[in-house]
Amino acid sequence: MKLPAGILSLLLPVAAIGQSYPGMDGGDMQNMMQQMQKMQTCMQSIDQSRMQAFEQQAKEVQAEVKSLCASGKRDEAQQKAVAFGQELAGDPDASKMMECTKRMSSSMPMMPFMDQAGDSGNSVKHVCDQ
Repeated sequence: MKLPAGILSLLLPVAAIGQSYPGMDGGDMQNMMQQMQKMQTCMQSIDQSRMQAFEQQAKEVQAEVKSLCASGKRDEAQQKAVAFGQELAGDPDASKMMECTKRMSSSMPMMPFMDQAGDSGNSVKHVCDQ
């Protein structure tokens, strides 16, 4: 089973940092690796061509949103991002992918560098400000 490059690129730095991060003990690392295995198993139930299509579509939307933001078209960029999010939310395969990856994020130990300085997570941010 091959994980999509986008998901893998998010997980590898955490695994590498976990090996040398003083706050992450062997048990945390073992738990994280077990959760990665569960995520991989979960992802196997999703059609690989659909996962690749989602990844390609996400790259295209991201590029378009960045371009709109750079052009000062903030409202249009926000609308594009929200529309893509709604499209994914309505797709059963995309929902399954999100569920699989959610399991991984809930098992990772909190590390100081992952915390957004002073961000409580409650505020809605504009796509151009992220």
